Amino acid sequence: MINSEFVDVSRRLRAALTPADLDQTLARITAAAVEVLPEVEYASITIRHADGRLETSAPTDDLVLGLDAAQYEFREGPCYEAASETVHVASPDLASDTRWPRYAPVALAAGVQAQAGIRLFDATGSNGALNLYSRHRGSFEALDGLGQLFTHHAATAIEYAREITHLQQAVQTRQVIGQAVGIVMHQYGLDDARAFAFLTRLSSHNNTKLRSVADQVIAATNDEANRPSDT
Repeated sequence: MINSEFVDVSRRLRAALTPADLDQTLARITAAAVEVLPEVEYASITIRHADGRLETSAPTDDLVLGLDAAQYEFREGPCYEAASETVHVASPDLASDTRWPRYAPVALAAGVQAQAGIRLFDATGSNGALNLYSRHRGSFEALDGLGQLFTHHAATAIEYAREITHLQQAVQTRQVIGQAVGIVMHQYGLDDARAFAFLTRLSSHNNTKLRSVADQVIAATNDEANRPSDT
């Protein structure tokens, strides 16, 4: 691929992968893979959690849900290997590929002739891989350079998304704790500093996160408000 084509693809990826929260970003990555990468007809992302559990995120078509699930069950296939063992794996011709004897017939029966998996990110407690599917034999034979370009842009978008998601979670946590402080102030006639100290003591005494204590206070108040009166 000549430099001008790389520049064009890079520009299209930057436009497609604008900052958003994590779920939106993963969906944009798979949609961009189908739109931008040649011969890609379906895409999904496999997330491997710290406990080894594999989960499919942002599939562009229901077809890949079954294919991803088969790879998780058999513990073989490009999707499984890219998320679990290696950084990049491609199979331009699944019919003649002997690496995955149980999975390949499932893919071929679904009409998928070629497949690739590209590691997207490695993070504390999880990693993820992009799964690419094609109905055309011979696809992904020259994916290396373009795959690396796509991975770079996708990894940058994911990092932004994590920051945005963490910020949103932090703001939400502050709002929840603030609401709980207001409830305690009203119930016990305390000022805000003493109400907050009351919640932190409950958190420490019960060895529970302050956010969880705040959730419990709010839930108890809502239950009380929704309880039918005796009159």
